[in-house]
Amino acid sequence: MASLSSASVAVAAQPSSDSEEAATVMKKAGVEMQLSLPAHQVAIQHLPAMEMLAPPSVNLCSMSEQTQEPYRKFSEWKFKLFKVRSLEKSLPEESHLADNDKGKMAASLDKVNDVIALMPQEPFQTEKKLNTGMQTIDKDAFYVNQREIEAHQANLQHLCRICGGSFKNDPYKRSHPVHGPVDDETQALLRKKERRATSWPDLLSKVFKIDVRGDMDIIHPTNFCHNCWSVIQRKFSNAPCEVYFPRKGTVEWHPHSMSCDVCGTSSCGIKRKKKALNPQVSKKLRIIAERARKIMCARSQKQVNSKSIMKKITNCKKIHLSTKMLTVDYPADFVKSISCQICEHILADPVETTCKHLFCRLCILKCLKVIGSYCPACRYPCFPTDLVNPVRSFLSILSTLAVRCPVKDCYEEVSLGKYNHHLSTHKQKKDKGTYGHVNKGGRPRQHLLSLTRRAQKHRLRELKLQVKAFAEKEEGGDVKSVCLTLFLLALRARNEHRVADELEAMMQGKGSGLHPAVCLAIRVNTFLSCSQYHKMYRTIKAITGRQIFQPLHALRTAEKSLLPGYHPFEWKPPLKNVSSNTEVGIIDGLSGLQHLVDDYPVETISKRFRYDAALVSALKDMEDDILEGLKAHDLDDYLKGPFTVVIKESCDGMGDVSEKHGCGPAVPEKAVRFSFTLMNITMAHGNECIRIFEESKPNSELCCKPLCLMLADESDHETFTAILSPLVAEREAMKNSELILDMGGIPRTFKFIFRGTGYDEKLVREVEGLEASGSTYICTLCDATRLEASQNLVLHSITRSHAENLERYEVWRSNPYHETVDELRDRVKGVSAKPFIETVPSVDALHCDIGNAAEFYKIFQFEIGEVYKTLDASKEERKRWQSTLDKHLRKKMNLKPVTRMNGNFARRLMTKETVEAVCELIKCEDRHEALRELMDLYLKMKPVWRSSCPSKECPELLCQYSFNSQRFAELLSTKFKYRYEGKITNYFHKTLAHVPEIIERDGSIGAWASEGNESGNKLFRRFRKMNARQSKCYEIEDVLKHHWLYTSKYLQKFMNAHNTLKTQGIIMNSEQSVGDFITLDDPLQIIDSMEF
Repeated sequence: MASLSSASVAVAAQPSSDSEEAATVMKKAGVEMQLSLPAHQVAIQHLPAMEMLAPPSVNLCSMSEQTQEPYRKFSEWKFKLFKVRSLEKSLPEESHLADNDKGKMAASLDKVNDVIALMPQEPFQTEKKLNTGMQTIDKDAFYVNQREIEAHQANLQHLCRICGGSFKNDPYKRSHPVHGPVDDETQALLRKKERRATSWPDLLSKVFKIDVRGDMDIIHPTNFCHNCWSVIQRKFSNAPCEVYFPRKGTVEWHPHSMSCDVCGTSSCGIKRKKKALNPQVSKKLRIIAERARKIMCARSQKQVNSKSIMKKITNCKKIHLSTKMLTVDYPADFVKSISCQICEHILADPVETTCKHLFCRLCILKCLKVIGSYCPACRYPCFPTDLVNPVRSFLSILSTLAVRCPVKDCYEEVSLGKYNHHLSTHKQKKDKGTYGHVNKGGRPRQHLLSLTRRAQKHRLRELKLQVKAFAEKEEGGDVKSVCLTLFLLALRARNEHRVADELEAMMQGKGSGLHPAVCLAIRVNTFLSCSQYHKMYRTIKAITGRQIFQPLHALRTAEKSLLPGYHPFEWKPPLKNVSSNTEVGIIDGLSGLQHLVDDYPVETISKRFRYDAALVSALKDMEDDILEGLKAHDLDDYLKGPFTVVIKESCDGMGDVSEKHGCGPAVPEKAVRFSFTLMNITMAHGNECIRIFEESKPNSELCCKPLCLMLADESDHETFTAILSPLVAEREAMKNSELILDMGGIPRTFKFIFRGTGYDEKLVREVEGLEASGSTYICTLCDATRLEASQNLVLHSITRSHAENLERYEVWRSNPYHETVDELRDRVKGVSAKPFIETVPSVDALHCDIGNAAEFYKIFQFEIGEVYKTLDASKEERKRWQSTLDKHLRKKMNLKPVTRMNGNFARRLMTKETVEAVCELIKCEDRHEALRELMDLYLKMKPVWRSSCPSKECPELLCQYSFNSQRFAELLSTKFKYRYEGKITNYFHKTLAHVPEIIERDGSIGAWASEGNESGNKLFRRFRKMNARQSKCYEIEDVLKHHWLYTSKYLQKFMNAHNTLKTQGIIMNSEQSVGDFITLDDPLQIIDSMEF
């Protein structure tokens, strides 16, 4: 065989003079030569009936040796024979073979070998020419194979990945990418069916049971046809249509080969080869099919569809409730929608078919078993596996229907969801009154529990055998589980759920104890570290012998659902420059920050949540409150929105939070926290806006959720902007998008409004790019200078905004009018840095109160020193006045002096009693009256900006505010002229000039204050001690996590219930003895008594 192939290629490669001689020799041997073909397609046609072609890949380097030694060892020529035959199979289709008969290859092989043995030997130059020719042939064959693969791949692009059909059959040439995103129409359909999928591979695996994730472009098509897309639509829409899947199964795809079905088929798609049937057999099959069809039609023509036969099949009159038991006379269409279409009773355990009809589960299963696999209402094909539960909103409507109790002398109206429970109470009363033991004579029959063990076995022998047979047949011989399950069902049937829960917990090895969420709430609210909680857990378990508290791993499992990154959600349109991944927990505050050589070095520790994930977690935490708000306003709980959520943002520095570990000087550490509060949620219903939720305590630390923690100074502008810039970017992206979140089993839409009001004076100037508080431009709300504000104390309006500050910064940066520094500063009104956080022009009520109290503290000192008489006073005299005031306040008001004014000191200082105490140190009666009137006016103005809703809490003071502020300003400019001539403090200016305008715009000032964020400062220190670790990075992460859990409304409900039980002293099991039971009070007493 090797010599044959060598000879044939040699004949093809020689020039014309040599080829004639070779042809003469080959004809003598009985072989004809076709020289009209190209060199690489020359075929040797044997006269008897053989055709042979030398493959291009055969190596002919040893031509001379083969011609010199035609008879080699058996193993060598056998290997070459195998090699030639295997290469012969992979010939390209362009090879034009003269004859297809290859059956006599062996006979012709011997003759060709004899001819080649007699051929003259050529010189070595002929051998080199042959080698060069074969290399050219190899290259041409490679390009031919490459072209075939490319053509195969191009053909695949016109075929469907699933059914193999051609796209050319579709007049609209519609196709869908296999690995692309799900289109909007299918996405809307899935959302309507309360399902979720983001890509086609998930849907294809569910519908057609194929995995396309490992597809290759050279083997598998990359698109699927519109017919298969319609099959997917029909699967999830449950709507009857004429679309059919053309094959019993999906197509299996294979790599390209000589017998490739893709390259050799027509444009209509892949065709399967079928054997021609015998005409007689096919005729018999056709006759049998027609007879079967006639029999089926005859059966279907019977009155199987009639309602009476259907009701006889189901026979559920004693099980299901009639629609006549409804207490309300509903419309006929509504009654039909809530009733089974077979038995016409109220739906019991309803199921939905693919054709959108509703039946009782028991009724439809019986009918499908008797009449066949089609819908009794419309005769659409239906199988038991196609039955699904209706949507939750329909089930909730069904459970709220009021029915009349059928028991005699009971006229109570009960909701359908509580009907079984109500009926069981009647059965219990009946059993108690009429139950008696059956005795056929002889001595009285004893109760089962009073018998001996042997007698009990004898009485329950038959039941024991039945249970044992059932366990061996169904449960693998587990008799214990069957008996315990029967016992649980008996307890729950008698409404003894507490005992059943304890028994079930014991069966599962958990024991009867507190819920993991209750244990987590106790740990977070009592600030217990891991070691402290574990010690308490082991101690209580050892003392009581019961597992009251849950172990730490159960707490970690419970806290996962409460932290951001657990719930899936979607934004439409997607957030710009924000990842679409929803499983994002605590991340590094410096993640994504580009570190360049010229940048400011940011060396800090920061941890934060992603803003959108944190908002989703906060909304899921308030899910019960939102649904209750819908019910309270008589709105349907299946409304999808859109809901508008108003967010209050707060940010403030916490001062020095350093922990003094070990020896040496304490290193000062300053921390900053950025947090947010969900203020209210509204919904547009008709022509009105309904507020379904409103935070009752907006300034509490329990509702101020931390978003970012950083160990940095708020005065460090570069670090501050580097950490908060990603938060600002996420916030800006969320303004122009809508959140789609599943709540109550229904996808609902939420829009967000962000209001940055929880900032003090210092931070507002920092983030809005304004000069410091000692600047000439006194106010962050208007453009007034300190001199203008002192000359006109009341008549000012809000003129500043974030957009205007940005424009002024550009003017400051570029100086387009080429002005001097003073002229440019006067033009931009104190803007000297780029604003990077948008704030709402407002007054921070907490810091306003503290600033005003500090100013009154100064006035008291000056009145004691009689500065209104002599303006010039030395520093020693001022210190003496302050010490005199501190001693007197400590004596009369029990006010300890402070180095810096705080909220508690300001609250106790600003009272009428304090003024009376100060008046004892002042001799002039006129000054007494001025101080009393000044304090009285201030106390009338203070509730207006401190209350959460002044129009409801203090409407009279709100109406009098303008008059009181005018009189207050008049006193400052006359009686206290020595202090306020040509100058005024920032907070006095805001109090007198801007409060009415802000309340008219926002409705409140106190509700939007930063008090909740300030109250969280002490929590930071307590949580840091609770989670003390070697690494500050992990320490800050734990503090952020536990602070978030501390603000969870879900845990607060558990903690409130636990505290209620604790105060009432309720015992978990009052029937147990003193040595067996433990009250809810005892674990906390053990906590207090333990030394951690």
